[in-house]
Formats: sequence, C-alpha cells, structure tokens
Amino acid sequence: MTQSNSVHTEPIPKFSFGRLCYTKAVMERIVPEDASQALERHGMGDWGDHNARGKQENDDALQYGGRLLSVYRDRKGVEFWIITEAHRNMTTVLLPADY
Repeated sequence: MTQSNSVHTEPIPKFSFGRLCYTKAVMERIVPEDASQALERHGMGDWGDHNARGKQENDDALQYGGRLLSVYRDRKGVEFWIITEAHRNMTTVLLPADY
C-alpha cells in the first residue's frame, strides 16, 4: 500500500493586492463567493473576460509595472471589475458604473 504525502496549498498570487476595497454596489449585488473566486483568478494573472488588448496590457503591467484591471461576471451575469493600482498598495472590486 502506497501512502501519499501530498499537501494541499493555496495558490500564490503573482503580485500583492495591498489593501482590499469593495464598493457599496459590489457589496449589495455581487455574491461574495464569486468576488472571492475572481480575486483569486486576478492574483494568478487570469484577467477574466477582458479583451485581448486589455489582457496584453495587464501582462505588460505585471512585468514592467502599471495598473491591473480584470473583468468578471458573477453567477447572475453581473459584470464587475477588479483593479490593482500600479504601486500594488490597493485593490478595488467595483461595478463598471462605480468607476
């Protein structure tokens, strides 16, 4: 009988989120689990439903510095964004109308 010594580890984000902020509209409309999953994806460099140009801009910003913006939809189809500032000291989860 073979024993497995595997240990489950959480994924390590590619960058710091800094302080996490949620707009009031996000708190009222987005399912918290959907926001959490999107934050995990954002941290791993999965830019969600962003267009090809936006994804490339994020990849460049990740490498050379700059703001990161990801686009996601919750289980109800509501679009929301996650923006991490260039200095990586703040990440905001917001609806496009909040911008």
